[in-house]
Amino acid sequence: MKGEDNFKNLCNLATSLLGMRKGSLALKSRKTEIQVPRAVVSVIARMEDKTHRDIIGKVLKRDRTSVNHYERTHSANYSSWALYRNTFNKIYNAYIGVKEAKKTFIDLYNLQEHLRKNDVRHSSNHQTTIRVTSGGFGTDIKVSYRNFYNQLELCKLALQDYQFEIEIV
Repeated sequence: MKGEDNFKNLCNLATSLLGMRKGSLALKSRKTEIQVPRAVVSVIARMEDKTHRDIIGKVLKRDRTSVNHYERTHSANYSSWALYRNTFNKIYNAYIGVKEAKKTFIDLYNLQEHLRKNDVRHSSNHQTTIRVTSGGFGTDIKVSYRNFYNQLELCKLALQDYQFEIEIV
């Protein structure tokens, strides 16, 4: 779940940096001004976040084999194509800057307290679990199916300025 959110954020960052309309990377266009950023965000997501090819394909409305192609041709494109190289550097540096600006928790207590202060609560009749990890520490929030979506959104909102992973177990 977090992988898809991270990739969507990367796509939004890229379109914003390049002055493109939000969501334009998923268009079926083969124009260079769309195709190059599409390849770049795919490569960055694979390199930095190990985002699964199926997730990238789903968000970009492409087959996962297109992502394989972007990865295979990255080195050649970077070394010989100035447009690709400049686009890659611009998006990559901005993405790394955003990632490095996010905080992590120093211990489990601080993570749990932060979630509690942001109204993330356990349900009395829990049916599933949301596992939140940040800074090497993780905690489980036991929730009911009825309250699941609300608690998940509260977790995302509470942790938006932090590096975190969310897993449904």
